[in-house]
Amino acid sequence: MKDQNEHGATQGACPFRGTRIGGAQGTDPQLDHWWPNRLKVELLHQNGPQANPLGEDFDYAAKIEELDVDQLKEDVREALRTPVDWWPADYGHYGPQMCRMSWHSAGTYRIADGRGGAGQGMQRFGPVNSWWDNGNIDKSRRLMLPIKQKYGTQVSWADLIVLAGTIGMEDMGLPLQGFAFGREDAWEADQATYWGPEGWNGKSIDEAPRGPLEGHPGQMVNRGIRWEGDPKDDHYDLENPLGASHQSLIYVDPEGPNGNGDPMDAARDIRETFARMAMNDEETVALVAGGHAFGKSHGMTPPDEIGPAPEGAPMSAQGFGWHNPRGTGNAEYTMTNGIEGSWTPNPIKWDNDYLENLFKFEWEQTKSPAGALQWTPVAGQNAPTTPDAHIEGKEHPLMMMTTDIAFKVDPEYRKICEKFLADFDYFTEAFSKAWHKLIHRDMGPKDRYLGPDVGPDFIWQDPVPAVDHPLVDDADVATLKQACLDTGLSVRELIAVAFASASTYRDTDKRGGANGARIQLDPLNGWEVNNPTMLSRVLEKLEGVKADFDGKASGGKKISMADLIVLAGAAGVEKAAKDGGHDITVPFTPGRTDATAEQTDPEQMDFLQPVADGFRNYINTDVRFGVAPEHLFLDRAALLKLTTWEWTALTGGLRVLDQNYDGSQHGVFTDRPGVLSNDFFKVLCSMDYEWKPHDEAESTFDIVTRNGGEQKFTATRCDLVFGTNSTLRQSAELYAGSDGEERLVKDFVRAWTKVMMADRYDVPAERKAAFSIC
Repeated sequence: MKDQNEHGATQGACPFRGTRIGGAQGTDPQLDHWWPNRLKVELLHQNGPQANPLGEDFDYAAKIEELDVDQLKEDVREALRTPVDWWPADYGHYGPQMCRMSWHSAGTYRIADGRGGAGQGMQRFGPVNSWWDNGNIDKSRRLMLPIKQKYGTQVSWADLIVLAGTIGMEDMGLPLQGFAFGREDAWEADQATYWGPEGWNGKSIDEAPRGPLEGHPGQMVNRGIRWEGDPKDDHYDLENPLGASHQSLIYVDPEGPNGNGDPMDAARDIRETFARMAMNDEETVALVAGGHAFGKSHGMTPPDEIGPAPEGAPMSAQGFGWHNPRGTGNAEYTMTNGIEGSWTPNPIKWDNDYLENLFKFEWEQTKSPAGALQWTPVAGQNAPTTPDAHIEGKEHPLMMMTTDIAFKVDPEYRKICEKFLADFDYFTEAFSKAWHKLIHRDMGPKDRYLGPDVGPDFIWQDPVPAVDHPLVDDADVATLKQACLDTGLSVRELIAVAFASASTYRDTDKRGGANGARIQLDPLNGWEVNNPTMLSRVLEKLEGVKADFDGKASGGKKISMADLIVLAGAAGVEKAAKDGGHDITVPFTPGRTDATAEQTDPEQMDFLQPVADGFRNYINTDVRFGVAPEHLFLDRAALLKLTTWEWTALTGGLRVLDQNYDGSQHGVFTDRPGVLSNDFFKVLCSMDYEWKPHDEAESTFDIVTRNGGEQKFTATRCDLVFGTNSTLRQSAELYAGSDGEERLVKDFVRAWTKVMMADRYDVPAERKAAFSIC
């Protein structure tokens, strides 16, 4: 019998044939090594129903209705106050530890693409669960396991992870702004989010292929670290769409950029990073100063003695990582980020001691037992001490991080700190509101919030007014569709504005979409991709239709601009299909309302502006991209939560409907623009043509006849990818078939309706699902 160490499971052997087929996992070249420009279309099908053991009929909202929220909160509170032997609580209370878990779950959110955040409980999976900044959070989740088991599917891990820290802070004295449930768990790791190019601990790797650069598809790029410029330079900038300053961090390096110990450099990192996570300066100071009122940092064991993170730990660890061999491996021996100590004399009480200590005393740079840079009060100031978290009667000097000193030396941050120092009640409210924003920011509109105490309204929730009038019926819809067509607006114009309005939606943080009709407002009405001149003309005509209908409708009925924009698009699609010989009705559900300028934050809303939108063949040439346009197009499809066939059908339909943002003819492979047909796919798949690139970069192309070389059409990479990529081509060839046009029309309408309804959280899920089989 073979020795256990020679077992195939540990040696990379085939378990059926007994033949060694490769080395240890990760040592041999992988698919991305051989095909580095591969378009990962499979990312559109992540977290599908096959991965979910609860089934498609599981109704989390109904479970929350049944949940005894008060008892759940009391159970969490009791667990926070009840230390266990296998992981003792600092100061006898797990509140600070749970606060860190909640913060690090929500804090991965970034506003550029809405990815990250606590919404699906991704902290349970790699790579996030194994970032060194999340050291020992595996223990925090395991401490909450008995509560999760007690309540089962009545509370998701995503909700419980955030609830634990929120209740922890409340139990330590912080008044809350409420708490909303409604975060449904994912059941597999997120493979789509690009977290950055570095290796472990932010160190640059030698080979980090990111795709083509500056139009050279074959030239692979080593991007290395994610910052460009020097921290002291005004042009110092962080790679988009990233939020954290380095890989495996939630925000910034607490020792300063790359551990340089410079507080002003740290301030620059903090400001950029927190802005990328949707926080202004006051919210940033409130969050850090408030969070550091609680708990301590751990750095009692050198990092080179600590075992691997959960994803790299041995099977016997059963999900635990960062094994610490010193002493008990926890309590007074604990190691997380390497910095050791507490900021205040009472780390389990909400107070203003953090800011008072920071500004009252002078601080000098020292090192922790683990060798990390930190700061302690200069001797001779009679500074208070902080008790040991586990050894009764033992006292330690206070501690600050380089990122804490940053608030004292940066002029703007200092002003805010002084304001908080002068008014503790104001500081308390500011932190409470900032915390509420942190943990709810990625949940989208308040319609998605569940539970008995969802808190007040905030502008960052992108509010829209409630419906205050009777809605239109089917007869009204028919009348309005005809009225839209009678305006003289073209099919192209009607469809373009509807798609521009709805396609701002992104499923990552549930923001954007047609509800609210914010396409009428600043800044959306000025975006280049929305063709402001055409947009203004269409909106003016539709406002006339609205005024005429509202003035004549009986029973107090009205049509909002938000509804009318979508309805006009539906009228355009129906006419385009009919002109191609297909009678089809585009589903329409009224109930959208019009947001006001007062309900809209232009700065935050501007983050919804696409830097590239392959659906309309748009790319912002002022932005330097490290990947080819088709990869950005895939990302756009993912934000709309489209499947492969939906992406393909929607694009092919939009091309023949002449939907390029600037009216260019790239990809308009038809002699009948404005007619919904399968011409795009017939041309794309036809062997009667050749594709001639305009330049070495293959950014644009001529499509010419094989016999004679006559130019027929032009194209971009975002057009031809549907013929190049092997997965997308299967759908393209299907739609190009003799029976493909009827299929395309139906599939286009389904995909179109999905985009138009993406933000309609007021519509029951089963009704939205019915649209997908219309």
